[in-house]
Amino acid sequence: MSARSWIEPAVARLRTANPYAVDGALAALVLFAASLQWIFPDEGDDRLTWQGFLLGTATAVPLVWRRRAPFATAWAVSVATVAMAVYHAPPPTVIYGGLVVLYTVATLCPPIERRLMLLGWLFGVFFTVFLKEHAQPFEYAFHLLSVVCAYALGMLARVQRAYTAALEDRARRLERERASDTERARAQERSRIARDMHDILAHAVSLMVVQAEAGPVVVRTDPARAEAVFDTIAATGRDAMTQLRRILGVLKEEQPVTGGERVPQPGVAALPALAHQVAESAGLRVELRTDGEPRPLHRDTEVAAYRVVQEALTNTVKHAYASSAVIELDWTERALTLSVTDDGRGPAGTPGGHGLIGIRERAAACGGDAEAGRGPDGGFRVVVRLPVAGDRAALG
Repeated sequence: MSARSWIEPAVARLRTANPYAVDGALAALVLFAASLQWIFPDEGDDRLTWQGFLLGTATAVPLVWRRRAPFATAWAVSVATVAMAVYHAPPPTVIYGGLVVLYTVATLCPPIERRLMLLGWLFGVFFTVFLKEHAQPFEYAFHLLSVVCAYALGMLARVQRAYTAALEDRARRLERERASDTERARAQERSRIARDMHDILAHAVSLMVVQAEAGPVVVRTDPARAEAVFDTIAATGRDAMTQLRRILGVLKEEQPVTGGERVPQPGVAALPALAHQVAESAGLRVELRTDGEPRPLHRDTEVAAYRVVQEALTNTVKHAYASSAVIELDWTERALTLSVTDDGRGPAGTPGGHGLIGIRERAAACGGDAEAGRGPDGGFRVVVRLPVAGDRAALG
C-alpha cells in the first residue's frame, strides 16, 4: 500500500472536517511541542517557570481561530512570542505557533497584511537572536529560513487553491456552455423536424385536396380518369406516410431502413420527380430549367433545396390559382440560386405565411438567404440562394 493511497483520502477528510475541530487539534499539537521543555526538563539549560509556560500556551491557543480571524490571530501569537522571548524563562527554541500563523496569513490574508506580517517576523526573529547571549550563526539561518519557508508554503497553498478554484469555475462554465449548446442543438433539430413535417404534410394534403375536389366531377364524366385520380391520392398519401415514418424514426432514435440501408432524404436530384408529381396530381404545368454546371452541395443544403421547391409549389397549388410554374436552378462557382415562379394572381399583401417563414429559416440554416414577392411578369416568385459545398460563408 503506497503512501499516496492513504495520504490523499486523509487530506480530503481534513478539508471537509469541522474547521474548529481541525484547528483545535492543531493548537493542541503546537502546545504539546512548546511544552516539551517541561516534559523533558533535563534536556536543556534554560530556566523553566509557570509564567513561561503560560506565555507558551498563549502562542498556541489563538490558533483555534486562525481561519476565522487570521490577521488578529497572527498578532496575538506574535505578541505572545515576543513576550516569551523577552521573559526568557524559557525562550522560544522553535516558534511553532509563529510558523503556523505565517502559513495561515500567507494563505488567507490580502497582500498588505501578509507582507507586513512577514517583515515583522523577519525583523523580530533577527533582533531576538541578536539579543540572545552566545547566539550561534546557524541560529540566524535556522530561524529566518523557518519563517521564510512557512510563508512560502502558505503562498504555494494559496496559489494551489486559486488554481483549483479556477479549474472548478472553468468546469462549471464548460458544463453550462455544453448544456446550452445541447439545448440549442435540440431546438434547432426540433425546428428542422417541424419544418420537414410541415412541408411533407402541406404538400401531400394540398395535392390530395386538389385531386379530391376534382374527383366527383371526373367520376360522372370520365370514370377511367377518376380511377387514376384516386390512385394518385393514394400514392401521395403513401409517400407522405413514408416520409413521416422516416422523420418519426429519427425522433425515436431509430434508423429507418429500406432493403437494409438508410433511406436518404430527397435532394436536388429528386426535383424532376417532384415536378412531375405536382404536374400529374394538381394539373399544373411545371417546367424545370437548369443553367450552369451542377456542383456538390452539403447534405443538409440538398434537403433544403428540395424542401424549398416543394413548399413553393405547395403554395402555388393552394393559393395562387396558377396554371403553370417554372423552377429555375442557376449554378455558379459559389452558390445555387433556386427560383420558383408561377403565373397566378400574386400576393394580396405582404407575404408572411408559415411556409415562407420556413423557407427563410431553411436558407439561413444553410448559410444562404431567401426572398419572396411579386414576379417580374406578375404571379408570385420565391428566390433562394444556397452556398455550394466548401463555401458556407460565401453569402454571409
